[in-house]
Amino acid sequence: MRWSDGAVVGFDTETTGVDVTTDRIVTAAVVRREGTTTTISSWLIDPGVEIPQGAAEIHGITTDHARLHGRRPAGALEEIADLLSQALLRGEPLVAFNASFDLSLLDHELVRHGLPTLAERISRDIRVVIDPLVLDRHLDRFRRGKRRLGDLCGFYGVQSVADLHSADVDVLATLDVLGAIVQRYPEIAALDLDDLHDRQTTAHRAWAEGFNSWRTAQGLTGPGAESAWPIRLPEAVLV
Repeated sequence: MRWSDGAVVGFDTETTGVDVTTDRIVTAAVVRREGTTTTISSWLIDPGVEIPQGAAEIHGITTDHARLHGRRPAGALEEIADLLSQALLRGEPLVAFNASFDLSLLDHELVRHGLPTLAERISRDIRVVIDPLVLDRHLDRFRRGKRRLGDLCGFYGVQSVADLHSADVDVLATLDVLGAIVQRYPEIAALDLDDLHDRQTTAHRAWAEGFNSWRTAQGLTGPGAESAWPIRLPEAVLV
């Protein structure tokens, strides 16, 4: 059986910002899809810090709303990590758009709250992860234009039932984009899952190195793209 005919588990977060070491999760969704059956779990979390106006304008969750209706982080993070780690232990691939952001942020949050990381829960490296962004960059390297989730939905003809930037809606769209990629490139579904994971690791590193070389040639400064995928280890967490 091809992996694409089995269960996959999607994951997405909406956050206070884009720094995986210091920002916090505000909403999260884990979606398990197997055949025609889809199960959605979602969380609204009080991150314990102010949600910047710019972030609230993207996902619609204000500080006051999160404080009034959100759960305390530790319990919600434990539930999220447990669902993801159990999926990995069952051999079900995790699907996340720009996976290194969400998985790295989650691990930093777990460490921040004194909880085991995903790798600690499964006693091995995090695999198998499938990232439609990494696949799209690798399989159609020379296509011009942006590659945000909304852009890929448009390119692959994925219709979302609601606006993006809600964690559960984004996960469903991500799973649909992955399905469209598999239809366009059926050789992806024929790969062994470990091989698919390793190919993405190599592809992401090659993209990051090329992107950073371009930035240097343009005289741009700053950290550039991270070469690690699908997760950056939480070596230090700022409280």
